[in-house]
Amino acid sequence: MIAYGRLIVNGELFEDYFEIKGESISIDGLDFHISTVKFLPPVEPEKIIGVGLNYIDHAKELSMEVPKEPIFFLKSPSSIIGDRDFIILPRISSRVDYEGELAIVIAERCKDVKADEADEYILGYTCFNDVTARDLQQRGWQWGIAKSFDSFSPIGPYVVKTDPSNLKIETRLNGKVVQSSNTSNLIFNVYQLIERLSSIMRLKEGDVIATGTPAGVGALKKGDVVEVEIEGIGKLTNYVR
Repeated sequence: MIAYGRLIVNGELFEDYFEIKGESISIDGLDFHISTVKFLPPVEPEKIIGVGLNYIDHAKELSMEVPKEPIFFLKSPSSIIGDRDFIILPRISSRVDYEGELAIVIAERCKDVKADEADEYILGYTCFNDVTARDLQQRGWQWGIAKSFDSFSPIGPYVVKTDPSNLKIETRLNGKVVQSSNTSNLIFNVYQLIERLSSIMRLKEGDVIATGTPAGVGALKKGDVVEVEIEGIGKLTNYVR
């Protein structure tokens, strides 16, 4: 059984969606424990747009100058997987890194949106892991290619509308915290990113903007468990093989 759902807000249940309350999910009158439910990727975007070097702490970590303009790249939508899915390490890469990120999900078609209007076009936010074949990227492969292998865009587990300006973001590798920051450290905030992107290309419903990763990126190996957790949004868990 596959169903779409929305979290309950102040007791209001939206029609045609399943109901999530605490540890229980009700679908068509049937109740399931949340641990038995597989969350599929919450969106099927036409495009995934990544943002490079967009955390102050990450720029300092790399001893790089803070960008004066956003750095954008595209990832293939075919790289998307969901919560509790497997990240597959490609044979041709010897170094694959995790990059925990906040992702924006676009609500409706838009173009030339001003920053102070951008919130109207945001469906919500979700957790994202911008998995990267770092050795290939450093050998000159374009960012979008080195980041577009199958399974290199874990996303989910769901989309939440919230204030994105001051959220704790944390990545854990095998239970150990490896990235810990706050969205207040973003160099270009979500509204500025939408303004700039929508001046370049038409954004469409379900499109994903991955807003960049904080300091602490590192390598994955087979058997690892990687988690990206964002305050008020949820936790994305993936296994590596």
